Amino acid sequence: MTQQSVEALQEWSGREELAEAMIPLIGRLYRNNNVVTSIYGRKLINQSVINILKAHRVVRRVEGEELSIEQTMPLLQAIDALNVGAVAVDLGRLNKKFVESGSTDLNAFLVEELGEKVGKAGATDAEPTDVVLYGFGRIGRLLARILIERGGYGLRLRAIVVRKGSDDDLVKRASLLRRDSVHGPFDGSITVDEENNTILANGTLIQVIYSNDPATVDYTSYGIDNAIVVDNTGRWRDEAGLSQHLAAKGVSRVLLTAPGKGNLKNIVHGINHTDITAEDKIVTAASCTTNAITPVLKALNDRYGVVHGHVETVHSFTNDQNLIDNFHKGERRGRSAVLNMVITETGAAKAVAKALPELEGKLTGNAIRVPTPDVSMAILNLNLENGTTKEELNSYLRETSLGAELHKQIDYIDSPEVVSTDFVGSRRAGIVDGLATIVSDKNAVVYVWYDNEFGYSCQVVRVIETMAGTHPVAVPAIAAVQVAGV
Repeated sequence: MTQQSVEALQEWSGREELAEAMIPLIGRLYRNNNVVTSIYGRKLINQSVINILKAHRVVRRVEGEELSIEQTMPLLQAIDALNVGAVAVDLGRLNKKFVESGSTDLNAFLVEELGEKVGKAGATDAEPTDVVLYGFGRIGRLLARILIERGGYGLRLRAIVVRKGSDDDLVKRASLLRRDSVHGPFDGSITVDEENNTILANGTLIQVIYSNDPATVDYTSYGIDNAIVVDNTGRWRDEAGLSQHLAAKGVSRVLLTAPGKGNLKNIVHGINHTDITAEDKIVTAASCTTNAITPVLKALNDRYGVVHGHVETVHSFTNDQNLIDNFHKGERRGRSAVLNMVITETGAAKAVAKALPELEGKLTGNAIRVPTPDVSMAILNLNLENGTTKEELNSYLRETSLGAELHKQIDYIDSPEVVSTDFVGSRRAGIVDGLATIVSDKNAVVYVWYDNEFGYSCQVVRVIETMAGTHPVAVPAIAAVQVAGV
């Protein structure tokens, strides 16, 4: 082995050692202080040594060079020593701000940044809110995974409500939570108590309730009160139907994981989540496609102005389709989902206007269902008010994904080798594929990947947090995106 190889291995081992030392510190801050740590949006909680190092490496996309773990470790240690309360700390942005400040007193810098959170270890901005999942299909189980992963901070998953499908229904439900053909095995331990109809997952005790009528469930009998019910069934999409949940004892609000009908607010987190008021007893989280494209469309409209455009969605098949040809009330959806590309309708383009009224009447849309189980793509073919270039537009979207208010919704990638499976498990609503971007002055075609299951579920959880008022304050605050020449 050459000297260079030895030094490279030693350097890597040293970084691994620091990352290993970070893990208990990150965990303790989260469990005891309610401090959520991340690096440019990449959460560090429950991450492996390798994933922590990868999060440091992604900073080169922002600052031109990899973030040194020797810089973030002192930040973590100082935050821990200050006994701060509930806060979401982005170590990448915080380190950048500290370096740019020119300060040599890290403790004084952090005291100023963290403000009233200093000395408030264990304090929360709001009491944890009970959450009930009504329906336990693809989205329901992913919501459960995300809520369990959070360990009850802010949102407590208390129950799931389903119709009993068999004598061993509970075991089958737990098995589907434990194993997933697309998203892999559940990360942790699951125990089933058939006598009490409960599932214990990583310390989260989930009551399984069997019911065919949402209005008759008495959640208070299970110690559940003032709960947010998340309806994943799609059976009811209007106010009258969803109001049945509000008739149940122990329910205060309802969230639908599908586009709503009538005057219900369709919420895309990052766009119009601030429209949710205490008076809104029922809101909807729109669709996966609407969540994927609306943030990108807002960013482009804010900078360049969208005159009109067409959205073509290449969407993975869903359980609404048939595995093999059979009767279906919808056009073409009766044909085999695993053997065909199927043209179908989508209301996502029109639904954008419910969250982003300035695009009312400016978009058309269509969809093609394809034989893949997850991850879809939206192709935005837009006419812009202001001309631009591919390089400028991509630079703007890249910076938006890393340093702007929409960084939780928009991601950006410019790898020449990525394909759909590379985005399984993405927590962003949509990922811009920069290499595929086409720009000719005022005409632009932008390709947006999205995990129509997991990415959408992350957006749903963000809406639940907004409804519950449990999302921790972010440090440092996110500034408006600044791009050279923009």
